[in-house]
Amino acid sequence: MTKSEEEGLKAEVAEPSERPDAKSAIIDALLEIRRLRSELEEARLSPPEPVAVVGMACRFPGGVTDPESYWRLLRRGECAVKATPEGRWDHEAWFDADPDVAGRLYTQHGGYLSEVDAFDPGLFGISPREAKGLDPQQRMLLEVTWEALERSGLPALKMRGSDTGVYIGISTDDYAYLSLEDYESIDAWSGLGTMRSVAAGRIAYAFGLEGPALCFDTSCSSSLIAIHQACRDLQSGAVSSAVAGGVNLILTPRVTIALCRLKALSPDGLCKTFDAAANGYVRGEGCGVVVLKRLEQARKDGDAILAVIRGSATNHDGQSNGLTAPNGQAQERLLRQALEEAGVTPEQVQYIEAHGTGTSLGDPIEMHALGNVYGAGHSKQSPLRIGSVKTNIGHLEAAAGVAGFIKTVLSLQHREIAPHLHFKDPNPYIAWERLPLVIPVELEAWEAPAAGKKRGAAVSAFGMSGTNVHVVLEEFCDDAAPPPARQRPWNLLTLTAQSDAALGAVVGNYLQLFGSGAKPDLADLCYSANTGRTPLDRRAAFAASSKDGLVAALQAYLTWRNSGVTGTEDGHFFGSPTQISPTPRIAFLFTGQGAQYRGMGRELYDTQPVFSETFDRCNEILQPILGMSLQSLINGEPDSLNQTRYTQPVLFSLQCALYGLWESWGIRPHAVMGHSVGEYAAAWAAGVFDLEQGLLLIAERGRLMQSMPGQGAMVAVLGPGETVRSILPQFDGRVEVAALNGPNHTVLSGNEAAIRQTVEILEGEGLSCRLLDVSRAFHSSQMDGMLADFESFAAAMDFRDPSVPMISNLTGRALDPGEIGAAYWSAHLRQAVRFQEGIQTLAETGCKIFVEIGPAPVLTSMARSILAGPDVALLPSMRSGVSDWKQLLLSTGELFVRGVSIDFEGVDRTFAAQRCPLPTYPFQRSRFWLETATATM
Repeated sequence: MTKSEEEGLKAEVAEPSERPDAKSAIIDALLEIRRLRSELEEARLSPPEPVAVVGMACRFPGGVTDPESYWRLLRRGECAVKATPEGRWDHEAWFDADPDVAGRLYTQHGGYLSEVDAFDPGLFGISPREAKGLDPQQRMLLEVTWEALERSGLPALKMRGSDTGVYIGISTDDYAYLSLEDYESIDAWSGLGTMRSVAAGRIAYAFGLEGPALCFDTSCSSSLIAIHQACRDLQSGAVSSAVAGGVNLILTPRVTIALCRLKALSPDGLCKTFDAAANGYVRGEGCGVVVLKRLEQARKDGDAILAVIRGSATNHDGQSNGLTAPNGQAQERLLRQALEEAGVTPEQVQYIEAHGTGTSLGDPIEMHALGNVYGAGHSKQSPLRIGSVKTNIGHLEAAAGVAGFIKTVLSLQHREIAPHLHFKDPNPYIAWERLPLVIPVELEAWEAPAAGKKRGAAVSAFGMSGTNVHVVLEEFCDDAAPPPARQRPWNLLTLTAQSDAALGAVVGNYLQLFGSGAKPDLADLCYSANTGRTPLDRRAAFAASSKDGLVAALQAYLTWRNSGVTGTEDGHFFGSPTQISPTPRIAFLFTGQGAQYRGMGRELYDTQPVFSETFDRCNEILQPILGMSLQSLINGEPDSLNQTRYTQPVLFSLQCALYGLWESWGIRPHAVMGHSVGEYAAAWAAGVFDLEQGLLLIAERGRLMQSMPGQGAMVAVLGPGETVRSILPQFDGRVEVAALNGPNHTVLSGNEAAIRQTVEILEGEGLSCRLLDVSRAFHSSQMDGMLADFESFAAAMDFRDPSVPMISNLTGRALDPGEIGAAYWSAHLRQAVRFQEGIQTLAETGCKIFVEIGPAPVLTSMARSILAGPDVALLPSMRSGVSDWKQLLLSTGELFVRGVSIDFEGVDRTFAAQRCPLPTYPFQRSRFWLETATATM
């Protein structure tokens, strides 16, 4: 509303009023009404939001199993029509060349698929018995939808529970006629499995989609109508994404006989669209599915956009020369409406994928309608090119529209126009001399339009029912520069399948990808696979620093049959155990003092913002206290790093940063436990105190410990615990147990001279002893001098009960509510660490996976002597001398194969990886078919 209009409205209601507040409210309401009317009018006049095509999959005649093989068939100009395959029916018995013989077929050709009786039911949770009763059209829709979602980078798991809509064109019921002809053999599976109305709902059920699930049967326009309706629902906001397509199979001669009675089919088995010899169409089979999103949403989600739908329209012929006769005026109205909806002028469209059935009546009507509407934007010098895929694969009826749609998207992507077949003599009933239309009979480069313009195309489908649809498309050009990519030295590829055989096939497909000459970027390949595939039960993970390393790991996997890890210097793989837990329980173990080393975590700090942001926050709090930055301590001389007052805050900060990194990848513990100083980071992770409180507490602990007399020593003893403890009484308290790390691993602490005497005695008895690099006797009476001061400092802190089970070093069991406080931390300084009992408690609670949060695999190594079995995984986060990324991704790979859900978007979020084409799932199909006299396939 303009300012003058607003002032005029105020003048209209400016009469005196005894209630000025009421007058003001009326003015505001009227202004709001006018504003809303203005917005609605603008919305009505503006084109709808464009829709992005983000995924496609198909199965068409001629051995077409994917868009790539489809495009090869099209650009080579191949005809996929062939004789009726053996097993469909006795085609010789049903054939008669005389078109007037009732109950017979005068054609023996069509566009047929192979192995339509085969299916992989287990992938979709379908039993063999149900699979046998399920219409092969619905089976094919499930598999092709799976592939379309994979190719769009939207795995089924990610789609589950979404408002995604399903829109499917389906018209025939051949399998129902076969399965229901014997009334006594009808069961629940065959009844439900052959209902056309269930086809879209079955897809929604299988993938957990909660948007509308609609089936369309308008005969030949069914699948393009499905795409049109999907666009409408996307543009209205009813759904956020859509699966749309269609399917058609020819399993009995029933429908073909009816079409022969209509004289609709070509006797010679060729669809000669727009040619003088056009004498009918050829029936064909196939299935195509596309995945759609609103364009801006697809951009935001980082989807690979294949093409853009600018607009679409549908109408009906109304009363014409017959129900099945096309109406030229209705077609013209449709074309104009679609262009108006798309906000596109005729000259912006350079190619039309016509309905083009090859009938003497339909071809001239369609061409004249196209010429009358689009001709205004074209000339003999710049003609509109028109083709029909029916000349290649036949008329796929309910799937015809999506077949033409996918062809057109491929043409826009490849910037080529495929040849139109069987066009020799132009149909004399088409006014070629006045229409600026050209039929391309050879492969043509699709020249770029005027500067700043995009290639445009449209697809038509006219139903025998009289229902017509026209869709306007445009190529997608993304001029935005990709964000600068961060690099990391290692990447992780995860692959899954429903069975071991299928997983082997998946691995083989990736090897073929590399062997085919394709050169995918390693990071892009891993990101696309990790985020764009549904995790299934059988799993493998491959960590590699190079493409050669990945190929070597993939090859090694094919010869490997036992759970575990193996690899070379630049490539490793993990295979899943025989059984993986559906809900694996994870414990985080926080390393104690002594694991630190110079440069620890530097690679993560330089490449991973989640890690560096947490570490920098810790440094911001600690630097005024320590007088040095954490980075200078880690990267400086070891003497500083190994001083207790510095070591403990540095370890705590590193562990917090590591925990934050794991958490950002979706890895969260079911329980936590630390070892000595590591219990502070465990307590922070469990929510006992906030980050600042934890940093203040650990800094004061380190300072006070550093102030204690430096005349202590500690020794790790490997040998029976009973033997170790039996000699302690003779030292009168000068030597104490500092940690019980395992049945044969004890740490002693005390007076330096007494410790050395202890070592002599124990080594004399054949035990192995290793003096620790410390200057004080932790967890001994030498700490008594600081206990009161530390407890007083801790008393000022606000401690909370752990939010996840936290196993105490003091008791080896989970802390009870109210148990943790200042006195607890004081006792924690003094008493022995009961690590062995803590690990056993974690195991008793069901934890099978132990991730060490610290710079070295100290605790996981000790736990190995306590826990055993292939179902136990002990995984370090870091390891001295090993790339941080290598160790992290090796552990992530084993977490994945053991069934842990990982947020791979989080893993790759900061590395700007792009989606790239990948092999789709290798279905493990078996034959499922009826056992009746007429179902002979």
